[in-house]
Amino acid sequence: MVDIDPAKLPTTAAHADALVRDVLAQPSAFGPDTVRRSPYESDPRRWAVLGDDCVWEQRALPKDVLASLTRHFEIPASGGRGPLTLSAVVTVHRTAEQADWENAEVLEEMMRCPSQLLRSGEVLTDLTDVPNALGDLGNGYADDSLTETGAYTSDRLGGPHPYVWEQTRIGPFTVAVSAKGAKGWSMTDLFDRLRDPHTRMRVGLRRAIERDTRAGTGSPSVSESTVTNGSSR
Repeated sequence: MVDIDPAKLPTTAAHADALVRDVLAQPSAFGPDTVRRSPYESDPRRWAVLGDDCVWEQRALPKDVLASLTRHFEIPASGGRGPLTLSAVVTVHRTAEQADWENAEVLEEMMRCPSQLLRSGEVLTDLTDVPNALGDLGNGYADDSLTETGAYTSDRLGGPHPYVWEQTRIGPFTVAVSAKGAKGWSMTDLFDRLRDPHTRMRVGLRRAIERDTRAGTGSPSVSESTVTNGSSR
């Protein structure tokens, strides 16, 4: 569990944006064969919202969000495998309660829209969410964690292929990674690719907001060497 120092929490959009950019994964975190997609970064003034029609769209950041940014990556097709599409996103809410609502909304979205249109020609189906509160199933590193799995189909890549979204909440922050499969990629492959970047972002966030302790005092940080398979779009 992270011992958050309230003095280190961002209170302005500029501070929150700087922290997000520092914590967000780089392509190398997903493996040496990973490259940037275009566009590489989302518009920092907007974030993804699932509409009443079960279609994802970009909307202006709400007042309770100080900053949110998504980076997009790809492992190019090779060796009989199609291209693997990846993302990493960090969001800073003004309060932990508001961040908790974001996690809760992921569950609500799955129940409301078991089939979701990401964009024209890209669909998620058969979605299942598994939440883990602090202390559940090895979760000793976050207030909440959530894993969403399902099937991804696109006009370009066919399908259905495996899909994974992993998200954790630490105080007022949410940290997430996702992978949309293609030919030759298994669900286990997707989890393997997401494990390191998800862990690195959590560790980076913890270092940025954790309370300072003198050597030999305080509780040791929980190891992030093992990540449970628990999730912008």
